[in-house]
Amino acid sequence: MFSLTTRAVGTRFPHMKRSLSLLVILLSFAFQPASFAAEVAPRITDREIVERLTRLETRLEEGQKALHKRIDDLRSEINGRFDTLQWILGFFITISLVILGFVLRLQWQMARRQTHMETTLNTHKDELAFLKGLIEKLLPPRGTL
Repeated sequence: MFSLTTRAVGTRFPHMKRSLSLLVILLSFAFQPASFAAEVAPRITDREIVERLTRLETRLEEGQKALHKRIDDLRSEINGRFDTLQWILGFFITISLVILGFVLRLQWQMARRQTHMETTLNTHKDELAFLKGLIEKLLPPRGTL
């Protein structure tokens, strides 16, 4: 049949040799490394580098100033909230102490009234015991009348 040697390709199929070589050349151009496709960057002078760094430094300083201002604003806002919270807590603690004072005063008054009532009851008990003793002395015994 057909043999695939270069001699056979060259003699029997002359257009095949040309197509095969063209295909190899096209494939070699198609799969070239990406470094050949990169653009060459223009040269930057030292002066341009210094100017760009200076602009970048000024933008950085402006950004830091804005950041410090924002931090100061947040700090003052937080301090204001803490002042409000401190005022509210002081108000509630004061109200709690006033209520506690009223409760303790009521308890003290009740204890004082109870002590006064116990003293009065003891006095009445002693007076009743004295009167009972007098009545028993003044009345004759039961079986004698």
